[in-house]
Amino acid sequence: MADLHDNYLDWLRDAHAMEEQAETMLKGMAGRLEHYPVLEARIKQHIDETIEQQRLVKSVIKRYDSSSSTFKDIAGKAAALGQAMGGIFASDEVVKGGISGYTFENFEIASYTALIAAAEAVGDIEGKRIFQQILEQEKAMAAWLLEHLPETTQQFLVRSKTPHTVAKK
Repeated sequence: MADLHDNYLDWLRDAHAMEEQAETMLKGMAGRLEHYPVLEARIKQHIDETIEQQRLVKSVIKRYDSSSSTFKDIAGKAAALGQAMGGIFASDEVVKGGISGYTFENFEIASYTALIAAAEAVGDIEGKRIFQQILEQEKAMAAWLLEHLPETTQQFLVRSKTPHTVAKK
């Protein structure tokens, strides 16, 4: 039977793998965006945040004398790569990317909300502070994506009806 600390460590490893997956997805999307500079800039900003989030989560894992799960990290990256590659073939890649990005941000929000409660339960005050900081970044990115999705969609629609214009990226 798993105790509180075992569950907490498992969720920490999940969070690290999740951030690895996020980095792969975001880099894949940013690398293909050509005609949406505002979206590209915000994604690049969030890539930097994501890399810092990985470092912060890893610092919590290390305090518990554990390591991130290599298997989970690899599996997360593979899933993200599959997602990123799948978007290449979609004629509306930028719109679907915005929708899936928003969905993933909300998954991260839920994950960090649970981690905050778990950190509280095990008495990890520093972990709780870190997860609250990350949670605010994820909420900000989700809000930004939702706020800009109509604009991105409209830009896509205008580009898609213009002859000899690439709209999807």
